[in-house]
Amino acid sequence: MSRYFPLFVNLEGKEVHVFGAGTVAARRILALLEFGCRLKVTAPEAGEEVRRLAREGRLAWEKALYCPGMAAGAVLVLAATDSQAVNRKIREECRELGIPVNVSSDQSLCDFYFPGLARKGDLVVGVTAGGADHRLARKVTEQIREVLGGDD
Repeated sequence: MSRYFPLFVNLEGKEVHVFGAGTVAARRILALLEFGCRLKVTAPEAGEEVRRLAREGRLAWEKALYCPGMAAGAVLVLAATDSQAVNRKIREECRELGIPVNVSSDQSLCDFYFPGLARKGDLVVGVTAGGADHRLARKVTEQIREVLGGDD
């Protein structure tokens, strides 16, 4: 298994596209919004959190199923639909376009992992256990948040 290099990316004003709007997608959407990206969500249905964020104008929600060509223009893509086959198609498109993609249903298809995040002011700490131990990553993230005194 490859190790992943921790890389911090400036997403301010850049397009990030999330396919899917379920529980996992919503958690990641909330985290991404903290970093100033232009967030586009494509999903035929969405939970209340995503619908609220769309109403508030914090993200663009396209009520649609994924179709080839939809990832174009994004700097990052998250494939978090409830269909492994669709997530694979999204990954294939991203590979062709050179867009890094995270596939929530299959870590072996990910170009990057979505880390646990702890923030305090301008300090941002990302935690991952290489996709192998989510509980450990969550526990360490919570410990770091306690040390930092909570998120700002």
